[in-house]
Amino acid sequence: MKIKWLGHASFLITSNDGTTVITDPYQSAADGGMVGYEKITQSATVVTVSHEHGDHNSASDVQGNPTVIRGLGAHEAGDIEFRGVESYHDTNLGSQRGPNTLFCFSVDGIRICHLGDLGHQLSQSTLDEIGEVDLLLAVAGGGPTIDLPDLNQLVESMGPKIVIPMHFTNNNCTYTKYSAEDFAEGKDTVKRTGTSEVELSSAELPQNTEVVILDHAL
Repeated sequence: MKIKWLGHASFLITSNDGTTVITDPYQSAADGGMVGYEKITQSATVVTVSHEHGDHNSASDVQGNPTVIRGLGAHEAGDIEFRGVESYHDTNLGSQRGPNTLFCFSVDGIRICHLGDLGHQLSQSTLDEIGEVDLLLAVAGGGPTIDLPDLNQLVESMGPKIVIPMHFTNNNCTYTKYSAEDFAEGKDTVKRTGTSEVELSSAELPQNTEVVILDHAL
């Protein structure tokens, strides 16, 4: 499979057979949105939406008449099974910023978890529900989402093979607190690709957790 970071919390994931998933498409600032990345014009088979904030739910921008998945429980689209796991956008059961759905799914044998705008540490029962994770797409900017020390603890608890940070501070996103380099600090293995896309194989995943920092495509 290939994974391309479009920007913010949005990735384009392409399976070996050509099925495509776009996560949390944002509304661009050009259309009145909160982030400065260019507008998403890519096509997809499936779109996942973790919550109904404009920087995560602009599914109408995605081309190709995709199936849009929202909410908890089991979903199937594009021959991929998705599980929506309950979480919140804050530390007060969603009373400040609302609910958030963690999406777990497998592509070409790689188990993926997209954290959306997770705002809190996860309980052991939620970790058990998520199960094993090969690729964690981790909201790393803090601010209105999970704070960096709590995220570091969560990554350690989940033990993914690869972590790709998203939703962090850069020139296109200024309302968060931490950068990708802040997240990378102190991690044993950090790879800065200098590209927006990497290709991953289930047979070649690392033994220990690696942080992979991508450049945004848009």
